[in-house]
Amino acid sequence: MVQEEIDRFLSYFQAVRNASPHTVRAYASDLEQFAVFLSSEEPDMEPGRVDSRILRRYLARLQKQGAKKSSVARKMASLRAFFKYLVKKGLLNLDPTLGINSPRQDKRLPKFLLTEQVEALLTAPNETDPLGQRDAAILEVLYATGARVSELVGMNLNDIDMRVGEIKVLGKGSKERIVLLGRAAREALGAYFAGGRTKLISQKNLQENAVFLNKNGGRLTDRSVRRLLDKYFATVSCETKISPHVLRHSFATHMLEHGADLRSIQELLGHSSISTTQIYTHVSRERLKEVYESAHPRALREE
Repeated sequence: MVQEEIDRFLSYFQAVRNASPHTVRAYASDLEQFAVFLSSEEPDMEPGRVDSRILRRYLARLQKQGAKKSSVARKMASLRAFFKYLVKKGLLNLDPTLGINSPRQDKRLPKFLLTEQVEALLTAPNETDPLGQRDAAILEVLYATGARVSELVGMNLNDIDMRVGEIKVLGKGSKERIVLLGRAAREALGAYFAGGRTKLISQKNLQENAVFLNKNGGRLTDRSVRRLLDKYFATVSCETKISPHVLRHSFATHMLEHGADLRSIQELLGHSSISTTQIYTHVSRERLKEVYESAHPRALREE
């Protein structure tokens, strides 16, 4: 049965490939949707009988249902990983995804905040109470380091070297890297450690090693950070929904605009490929064009 092999694959993917829980959930959703499609084609179909024609019919159905190109591409990535695993196990002689191209993606520039918006964002928390001090430190650290929210909530006290201004973070694929803290981020963290965190720590859990705590003294969750970011983003932007990644994008864009090279930004962001980082060059070109058109007396053509 296909579903049984999907379950085995997901266990392998999590244990051997060390995939993140988020990635495993996404793969599970994609593959279970494919299993439902197969059962509608032919109940109890064996994995070894899946061929490229079946896959093409599946992709055609997704497109007919109005699935976005990005969604179809992600589902294809899940299927490629699954069938590669089946070939490796000897359940398939030929990978049916070979020769099937994912839909070409429309290039989307990452959203980022302007420098003045970031300044307003960083001063938004009320630093007279423990939660406000914590939130101020969170915002400063995210903007200073370009870290992902998942990396932020995983930070432990022994990961931070305040003296040299470095934090060790655990990124995608359990890859460790060092991110850097500027003066403002160190000051915000110092104020949080001296005040807010000591008041948030639970008497029952004095050994809690997490850097950022919730109101009960435990480790702050990814979802909680996203909620508080939504709250503060609303104070600086009229957009109804801004991804938490916007601070990561802002970090990279502002670094590039102020002269940082792509390789350095790649290392700080933890990108495995420089091509992933290169999208920020397009952002900067757009910004340069805006500056040029607003500043050069003869830049704009009269209508």
